[in-house]
Amino acid sequence: QVHLVESGGGLVQGGGSLRLSCASSGRTFSGYTMAWFRQAPEKEREFVAAISWSGDSTLYADSVKGRFTIVRDVAKNTVYLQMNSLKSMDTAVYYCAGDRHPYSMLRDYKEYEFWGQGTQVTVSS
Repeated sequence: QVHLVESGGGLVQGGGSLRLSCASSGRTFSGYTMAWFRQAPEKEREFVAAISWSGDSTLYADSVKGRFTIVRDVAKNTVYLQMNSLKSMDTAVYYCAGDRHPYSMLRDYKEYEFWGQGTQVTVSS
């Protein structure tokens, strides 16, 4: 079983940076597509970024393109989301998700099988 654990959230001023991490405490997710989603209060969970199993293919939401970067360290079985130039609109709970298909790169959260518990990111203006 894959158990995803996120870390790295916190409070940051607008324009600042944070790096989120997602690791598996159980089985490796090395062959999976991995993604980040976020959910603000009273809003639906939205896609942020995805990365293929090998890390050679990435996909971003338009709202974060050019500011966020998703990478994975296969050896460490960890996925990262580097967030720069943060804005108040980025405030949300961020979730790590995994899909068994290596290149699925889907934007729909309902397609992902494994989820972490989430980490809060708050950007002050």
